[in-house]
Amino acid sequence: MRLVLLGPPGAGKGTQAERLSEGHKIARLSTGDMLRAAVSAGTPIGMKAKDIMARGELVSDPVVIAIIADRIKQPDAARGFILDGFPRTVAQAEALERLLAQRGLKLDAVVEIKVDESILINRIETRIAQMQARGEPVRADDKPEVLKQRLGAYRAQTAPLIDYYGKKGVLRTVDGMPPIDQVSVAIGRILTAAPRLSSPRRKPAARKAPRKPSRKAARKVAPKGRKSASKAGGVRRKARKGVRPARKAAAKGKARKTKRKQARRAGRRG
Repeated sequence: MRLVLLGPPGAGKGTQAERLSEGHKIARLSTGDMLRAAVSAGTPIGMKAKDIMARGELVSDPVVIAIIADRIKQPDAARGFILDGFPRTVAQAEALERLLAQRGLKLDAVVEIKVDESILINRIETRIAQMQARGEPVRADDKPEVLKQRLGAYRAQTAPLIDYYGKKGVLRTVDGMPPIDQVSVAIGRILTAAPRLSSPRRKPAARKAPRKPSRKAARKVAPKGRKSASKAGGVRRKARKGVRPARKAAAKGKARKTKRKQARRAGRRG
């Protein structure tokens, strides 16, 4: 299974990606996590991305594509993966398609999580307040002002992917505003109904033609047929026997009548 999750920052893509990864035993590929790991490790790509992420801007395509290309090659992504936060632009989507084509693969579905942006800002403000109350550090890119910039960048660069994947017939959309569990159920239903993910239908078993009776069975049936035929013949013979005596009796009666008439005529003449 190879999936892409789309949605603005704060839509809950990370949470849903984790659930899908655990449920389907496939790798979760988050560009955000990979970039932050690169920043923490102080790699050249990480240092280059650090300032861009702090400003709330999207990391350039060459940087993200290089990270994703290496990540897809790893063994844990061989069975399948969920891309969370990539692609962000049509150019990245085309690059991803080329990467998969080189390996003879295709995306099974692209799930868009739709949310209300004003509610997203309220959520991030609440999350920051909770983090500060717990004494946890707040990331530079996890502020309402930065979120607004990221939402603007999403509308300008990432939103066109909705049309891109819609034309390819792999786009599925869910409402991301209900509780997390309800969103997970909705995504599960979408993936079950997706043509490439649904299990193939089994062909109905062909009806077996009735077996021809064996020779032994035919032999057993034949005598019964002869017996029934002989019974019918016996009935007809008995009927004929009953008719013959009746005919003889009728003939004798006629002969007697004829003799009486002849005797009467002879008496009259004498």
